[in-house]
Amino acid sequence: MFRVITMQLLSEKVFKRNVCLLVPIILLAVLCILPFWVNENIVMIMVQIFLYMALGQMWNLLGGYAGLVSLGQQMFIGLGGYALAVITEIYHLPMILGLITGGIVSVIFALVISQPIFKMRGVYFSIGTWIAAEALAVYFSNWTYVRSGQGFNITVSYDLTTINMYYIAAVVGVGAVVLVHALLRSKLGLALMAMRDNESAAETIGIEIYNTKLKCFLISAFVTGITGGALYLSIAYVQPYAAFGIDWTVAMVFMVIIGGIGTIEGPIVGAIFYVLLKQYLYDYPGISMIILGIIAIIIILTAPKGLMGAVHDYWSFEIFSTRRWVKKI
Repeated sequence: MFRVITMQLLSEKVFKRNVCLLVPIILLAVLCILPFWVNENIVMIMVQIFLYMALGQMWNLLGGYAGLVSLGQQMFIGLGGYALAVITEIYHLPMILGLITGGIVSVIFALVISQPIFKMRGVYFSIGTWIAAEALAVYFSNWTYVRSGQGFNITVSYDLTTINMYYIAAVVGVGAVVLVHALLRSKLGLALMAMRDNESAAETIGIEIYNTKLKCFLISAFVTGITGGALYLSIAYVQPYAAFGIDWTVAMVFMVIIGGIGTIEGPIVGAIFYVLLKQYLYDYPGISMIILGIIAIIIILTAPKGLMGAVHDYWSFEIFSTRRWVKKI
């Protein structure tokens, strides 16, 4: 009897593993051919979903897995957007170089502020990152090299077709998901989750807290900077107070809370929900933030772990599982 039950459990595990492998492959195949099936409006909505999905994944990596609740991720979005504008508009270099430069500049800035920022804990860390972003907004609005508050028209965007933009956004969005999944299955991912659960205990077992935080912060900065460049490639105009505005981080937090903090699927579901809701509320700018806030409060009260967190709790099902399967010798 015991042997039969054991075999059934093993078969269920194998089935779940196969489903977890098959679902992403099917989704990826569908996404590759999607722009040839649907109209241009849907393609542009998908562009936004991919890019917001990448932003959500990076905020979730910090807040959901490392316990670093940042309110200043918009600083990397702004740096990414301005790096793209400077590289393409002033130096007339290729767009791809502009996107990569945005990621590199974001990493350098993150490295510079990491020392004072990591000395702050809890809400002080959140406020510190927000102040850094606000300082960048003020600096860029007075920096004549980047045309001060006038901003840039990113003319390289005019040469891109909707399908070109779709595939750029898809690479960024899917790449962010793959990167986070790989990180969480690595030693760094285990260290991040241990640090999140109990920082003192993590340090006791040999985890270097500062180095682990720094690696996570730099990875998040790099991908957010590239995503910021891709976002402004789709918008085609960058201006300091919009680029470094806290609205970006509000969107990231909303997506992660709605979708499920501490899950890979959460920011994906949250991005879809947020972008579609944003499209619906486009004609109601005065009350859109109020509605988003009410929805976030309802989700927090009814499903504290978000939509995907509730799915995990009730059905124990994950598309992007970070569990490690032990092989029998």
